[in-house]
Order: sequence, then C-alpha cells, then structure tokens
Amino acid sequence: MAERVAVDMFFDPICPWAWITSRWLLEVEQVRDVDIRFRVMSLSVLNEGRDLPAEYQELMKTGWGPVRVCVAVEQRYGPAAVRKLYTALGTRIHLGKEQLGRELLAAALTDAGLDPALADAAESTAYDEALRASHEAGMRPVGTDVGTPVVHAPGPDGAMVAFFGPVITPAPKGEAAGRLYDGVLLVAGTPGFYELKRTREQPPIFD
Repeated sequence: MAERVAVDMFFDPICPWAWITSRWLLEVEQVRDVDIRFRVMSLSVLNEGRDLPAEYQELMKTGWGPVRVCVAVEQRYGPAAVRKLYTALGTRIHLGKEQLGRELLAAALTDAGLDPALADAAESTAYDEALRASHEAGMRPVGTDVGTPVVHAPGPDGAMVAFFGPVITPAPKGEAAGRLYDGVLLVAGTPGFYELKRTREQPPIFD
C-alpha cells in the first residue's frame, strides 16, 4: 500500500468557493492516499488596509468571528476538531444561508460536539496572534494577491507545492475528484507555472 500523505487546505469559513473546494478534497481523500487537514487563513487579515466596497468591508468586520472561533477550537481540541467545526459552519453558512453571528457560531460548535461557549472567542483579540501566524503560514508560499482556498500538497516529485484553488462548481465526486487532483498537482508542480483561468459563468453550486 502507498503511504498516505498530508494535504493542507487553508480556509476562511465565509468563502463559498473554499467550501466547495473543501468538499472536493474530502472526495479526493476517499480515492487517493491523502489525509486532508483544514487550517485557518483569514480574508479579514488579508484585506486589512485595502480599499474595498462598503458592503465587503462590513463582511470583513464580521469575518473575524468565525476564524477566531476556529483558532480557539484548534487550541483546545486540536486539528481534528477544526475539521468537524468547518463542516458544521459551512453547512449552516453556505447551505442553510444562516446569518453570521454568535447564534450561528454556538450552534455550529454544538453540531460539532464542541463547547458552545467558545463562540465568545469571536469577540476576543486573544486569538489574533495565532490566527495571523496560521494565515501567514498558508499565504507565504502563494503570495497575497490570492484569497482562499489555498492548498499545500506534496507534488509529483514529493516536494511541497502550494497553490490557490482550484475554484470549481460543483465539487467533483468519486474518481472524477481524484483525476482533478492529479491534474492540479501536475500543473502546480511544474516550475514556472502560475495561472490557468477562465471567466466564472456559474455561481457556487453546493450539491
């Protein structure tokens, strides 16, 4: 049997495209020898000081809460609990279309079998140093002109490659997910390869 390898995906819970990529990676985990670890980045950190439309600025203010709670969960329970919480958060945010706020955070923590009182972390700056460190670890290899999802994975030669994306909708299932993973690693592991893109013609599909 091939040895399983770790693949890290850096996510912000509020991003619908990252949510779809995360569901794709969970499919990949079933058909390739990889174990997915979900780690936190922050669109609020990424966009600090940028000139943004007023509506997006408000979203970035709200966005501090979920990532702080994710960091608090990681510190108390470990990375496996972050995986559970991300699924609970994404289900409520992207599928349930629930409003971001303490009620949603506490409910998602309960869904994941975690202490709902950790929702208080949303308003605490005590977790910001660790949040920024996790964000920096995720973004350093890819730069700051991209957002989330960011994936770090062993490339074809075993060396780590990091890339933004893939931005997909809906998430491929089964072996189709595995084939996309193989292709993404092939291009991302090619020296000097930077971008492959086309205009998005569909909104996020959460099937």
